[in-house]
Amino acid sequence: MGSGTFFKQVYALVAAIPQGRVMTYGQIARCLGGLYSARVVGFAMSAAPAARGLPCHRVVNREGRMAGKSIFGGAAEQRRMLEAEGVPFKKNGCVDLAACRFEPDEQPERFPR
Repeated sequence: MGSGTFFKQVYALVAAIPQGRVMTYGQIARCLGGLYSARVVGFAMSAAPAARGLPCHRVVNREGRMAGKSIFGGAAEQRRMLEAEGVPFKKNGCVDLAACRFEPDEQPERFPR
């Protein structure tokens, strides 16, 4: 599988993340067969075409931390977007992954395999 195909699969999976839920970069990589790392998922996310309107803000790191300052207008803006969807945060500022992590198998009809 080439990285172009992988990027398209990442975008399809990110598009399936429901409002109020999140996935991690590593979780996405594992869901897509683990052939590429979380870092490559990050590359795909940074290259996501704006015209697709993907909910990229719903992807966080393995600790539930926000993306870097160059994405979404900064971590505060990503947090604002997630909070507006009802995503819970812990006192340390991380997303409460136990409460809102999306598992694609919850909605297999929406997850393109």
